[in-house]
Amino acid sequence: MLSVGIDAHHRFYAACVLDEHGKMVKEKSIRGGVEDVAAWVGSLAGPSRVCYEASLGYGELHDALRGVRVRGMETQVQVAHPGHLRAIFRSKRKNDRIDAKKLATALFLDQVPRIHVPEREGREWRQLIEHRRRQVDKRVRSMNSLRAVLRGQGLAAPRRGGLWSAAGLAWVKALEFQSPMTAFRRDQLILEVEHFTSAVKAATRTLDGIAKGKPAVALLMTIPGVGPRTAEAIAAYVDDPHRFSSTRRASAYFGLVPSLDESAGSKRYGRITKQGPGTARKLLVEASWQGIRRSPTLKAIYERVKSGKKEKRGRALVATAHYLLKVMVAMLKSGEEWRERETDKPQKQRGPRDSDRVTK
Repeated sequence: MLSVGIDAHHRFYAACVLDEHGKMVKEKSIRGGVEDVAAWVGSLAGPSRVCYEASLGYGELHDALRGVRVRGMETQVQVAHPGHLRAIFRSKRKNDRIDAKKLATALFLDQVPRIHVPEREGREWRQLIEHRRRQVDKRVRSMNSLRAVLRGQGLAAPRRGGLWSAAGLAWVKALEFQSPMTAFRRDQLILEVEHFTSAVKAATRTLDGIAKGKPAVALLMTIPGVGPRTAEAIAAYVDDPHRFSSTRRASAYFGLVPSLDESAGSKRYGRITKQGPGTARKLLVEASWQGIRRSPTLKAIYERVKSGKKEKRGRALVATAHYLLKVMVAMLKSGEEWRERETDKPQKQRGPRDSDRVTK
């Protein structure tokens, strides 16, 4: 079977082909789209395995190559993790042709750090979740800028209703400033806040409609403190929970495991790696705060790690998020709803009648 490495760019692909003995037999530069790459792979002399790095549009290329058949055999497609691949092949010589050969070599040696490629629907779902998060971030920046304008003028926002309520925005619009330039900035920022608020609401409505058809979202929302945004983010990025052989691997995927520096028998653990989807990790931590207030189990884990010390609150929160994620993956695998641990359930207070019954 041929081993094909492809260094993919926008409308340009550099390819290298190795035979079954690892000897290079062909190099090719392809200009065009994913259909042109798939057609070229289909024209090769025999069945092949294809490897390329994950980048923008990696899913479309994966779908195009996966449908190629040569001599009745389907092409095997492996998508490599860019960060892990650089750790394997470090060189000061780098160009498209060399990178394609490195990818083909890694494929031939079965050393490709593979990533999971969801189906098209799953990829689009993830992108919509990220789109909503970007709109929220833009709205927050506009809100902070508007607050800065008010503070620069020595004005305090009304406490009742808040600055971002309809009454609060009406109050801001009615303000009169000595400088027309300040008024212009105010007007522009209000337009931005209203625009991004509308965009967030539209994205939220669309995501809510998608979530109704996802049993995994409803299942995860049985956890105290987990709302639809957190549930959908975890469900979308986990995709297939059985691809994780253990819940610890899922934690590593979401970047919630500590970094490790091990040498000569000594181990030093540092901060969490923060690899993987940052949006899902952020929502998970926010859900942990809510879960601590609502769930005896999560509160017990938080308090145990915190040990009554304020300086350990951050570590305790991350530990709670770590536990919550492992539970979520286990729930997605088993289909069971959330239930509190028996040891963490609040004990029923015995009344006077119970005490009398015991003494008698």
